Amino acid sequence: MTTWHWVRHGPTHQKTFTGWRDVDADLGDTGAITRLAAHLPDDALVISSDLTRSINTATALQGTRTRLPHDPALREFHFGTWDGVHFSTVADWHPDLSRAYWETPGDHAPPGGESWNASAARVAMAVRRIEAAHSGRHIIAVAHFGVILTQVQAVLGITAHDVLGHKIDPLSVTSLNRATGQAETINHTP
Repeated sequence: MTTWHWVRHGPTHQKTFTGWRDVDADLGDTGAITRLAAHLPDDALVISSDLTRSINTATALQGTRTRLPHDPALREFHFGTWDGVHFSTVADWHPDLSRAYWETPGDHAPPGGESWNASAARVAMAVRRIEAAHSGRHIIAVAHFGVILTQVQAVLGITAHDVLGHKIDPLSVTSLNRATGQAETINHTP
């Protein structure tokens, strides 16, 4: 059975939608990184999205673990024209759509972006592909808030609306086993 250890990248300190826009992570809390690296399985494979904040966080956690190539399918949700824009401005621009995007996640998509369902499908295909290539392994996947929530949703079999009630902090780990439908931890900060 493959166990996924989903790690949210380090903090970006962004106060806007941050999806495919490439911003770096603040990895200055070396104590938190050391504790997280020690908590994760030594024999795990490490993979990340291809965005700088995830790549650099994965590098900080890697140690002697084997690294897989960065995977663009593990990117955060594509917020389209909302990326880099403050949440209140988006609400002014698109009051009904921005409310629906969070209150009834599913097929609502920002202009030029992807819906919850499209993002979840993209990540699910990547997870199946990676599991097929590395069956039975522990996999540390350094990714993003939305990506991790899609996997919590899939493993627990809950709605997108319900999974949005979960918190996923920077440098936290969410350990999931899809085969057993179990979440060992959600948003754990060692």
